[in-house]
Amino acid sequence: MSAVSELPARSPRQVVGAYVALTKPRVIELLLITTIPAMLLAARGLPPLWLIACTLAGGTLAAGSANALNCYVDADIDSVMKRTGARPLAQNTIPPRNALIFGVVLGVVSFAFLWLTTNLISAVFAVATILFYIFVYTLVLKRRTSQNIIWGGMAGCMPVIIGWSSVTGTVAWPALVMFGVIFFWTPPHTWALAMKFKEDYARAGVPMLPVVATAQQVTRQIVIYSWITVVCTLLLAPVTSWIYVSIAALSGIWFAVFAHRLHGVVRRGGSTNTMKFFHMSNLYLMFVFCGLAVDAVVGLPVLGWPF
Repeated sequence: MSAVSELPARSPRQVVGAYVALTKPRVIELLLITTIPAMLLAARGLPPLWLIACTLAGGTLAAGSANALNCYVDADIDSVMKRTGARPLAQNTIPPRNALIFGVVLGVVSFAFLWLTTNLISAVFAVATILFYIFVYTLVLKRRTSQNIIWGGMAGCMPVIIGWSSVTGTVAWPALVMFGVIFFWTPPHTWALAMKFKEDYARAGVPMLPVVATAQQVTRQIVIYSWITVVCTLLLAPVTSWIYVSIAALSGIWFAVFAHRLHGVVRRGGSTNTMKFFHMSNLYLMFVFCGLAVDAVVGLPVLGWPF
């Protein structure tokens, strides 16, 4: 009997819901939060609304493609982890072949759509992100090294590059700084989650840092990367005003203090709620990029440096 014939009967709504779940919508939301501020800063104001809409649509398609292909490759891991056990392929609600085709089609459509509505460089960056996420992170790094999320997290940094290039057709240093903010923010954010689901990752054979290192060593790295993230946000001061700098500094102190508290509790052997830090780190990134968006529209650059 084929795998397809073994799938339970489902309504059209359930089928659509399963394919949407493959794209990991909640992950995409976070990526889009960083795209719009990058576009606003690149335009030093509000770009055409149609350009914003097209960039977000194309970015959503690209992210959905990467996530669907990730689900296809990681189906074996997802099926043994409690955190991911409800995903469509882990539940055998979608044939693997269909998921693969779906992911590839989304990637092709994202490239064509971004090329037609924005520019070629943004479309190329989108495809490069998909390929990096699947072939570098998912297939190579994730199962082989505890440094997986450090370098693999680069895929999550690309929306700011795509957003910037869709407005300007180029990549300038402020876009690279925003890339750096997300790059250094990703490890502490992800390690906090991995500490909560340490046994899940160990059972799946994924060497996330909390699996191969002590909790104290992990939280020490969280503190280090948190401070680097905060410093990186302040590098945008020359092209922003007091509005962004104040928000970045205050929220950065809050973020760093939270990281220190987490490390302190672990060092004293106390019980930690790492998910609290995980959710708080989401809020921190939102504050930074929302502050950047507001500043780009209403603020004036401190030094007025050209991009």
